[in-house]
Amino acid sequence: MIPMDILLSIAFFSQTGIGVQGNLFLLYLFSFLFFTGQRLRPIDLILTQLVLANSLVLILKGFFQGLAALGLKNLLDDIGCKIVFYLHRVGRELSLCITCLLSGFQAINISPQNSRFMKLKTRGPRYITPSILFCWIYSMLQNISILQNLDGPRSTTNTSETKVYWYCSVNSATDISPSLHAVVFSLPDAVCMTFISFTSGYKVYLLYKHHKRVQQLHSDRFLPSASPETRATQMILLLVIIFVTFYLLNCILTAWMHSMTPRPWLWHSSAFLASCFPMVSPFVLISSDSQILKYYKAIHGGKSHHPGK
Repeated sequence: MIPMDILLSIAFFSQTGIGVQGNLFLLYLFSFLFFTGQRLRPIDLILTQLVLANSLVLILKGFFQGLAALGLKNLLDDIGCKIVFYLHRVGRELSLCITCLLSGFQAINISPQNSRFMKLKTRGPRYITPSILFCWIYSMLQNISILQNLDGPRSTTNTSETKVYWYCSVNSATDISPSLHAVVFSLPDAVCMTFISFTSGYKVYLLYKHHKRVQQLHSDRFLPSASPETRATQMILLLVIIFVTFYLLNCILTAWMHSMTPRPWLWHSSAFLASCFPMVSPFVLISSDSQILKYYKAIHGGKSHHPGK
């Protein structure tokens, strides 16, 4: 039989390799079209940032977790550990913030003309770049405090105040209580998840109303095909559902781990769950967004020279 550490490393390296290829493919498409002057959708800029965040999580979590599963835990010194762990946390927080932005932008984009979001709908595209900058700055600042508590595995001491993350260790001793510390760092995530849930429910409501209206105007035999906005909304809803599912599962597992002395398989399971959305999301986009195929055809000599139309 194949040893468990070999199986774990294969799982992490496979997850990382598959996910990075999917995300780099999308990054290549968006970057090529942008630098060659092709017209992109406003939402594509948000998706590009999601791809970057996913790549950070996969490379800095899955790859090093695979090495740790093989027993290679002393590859990083203190500085290397700080850089890798910090950038992974930035990528994780950025993924949540960008998903929040993506869900909110599309909810405003499909809102009716007579809704209270009309002003935001017309001005929405110009707010995308500042919102993305805010997500990057917030993600970097929100996790900067962890740098002072990080050490490489060689510096790990056997105390109850040190939590070992295989290739890094975190000194959990702080001047504030652990419960208050958890609330402070979890509150922004809870706000984002609440906002995502609200905007997703609003989009489902609008899609339902649109479907009922179309049914009243057309017989079932001659229902028109879905509009680009409807297809994009359905794609984003699917993306959000997958994100929320993996996020909540990982949160539940992490909370359980902090209430006990976790076994190695729990650490590996948590790390694998944390990288599932970054691995799956590019293939959800490729398979459910027809515009991606148009972009690909435009780059490789398809008939359409204006993929944004």
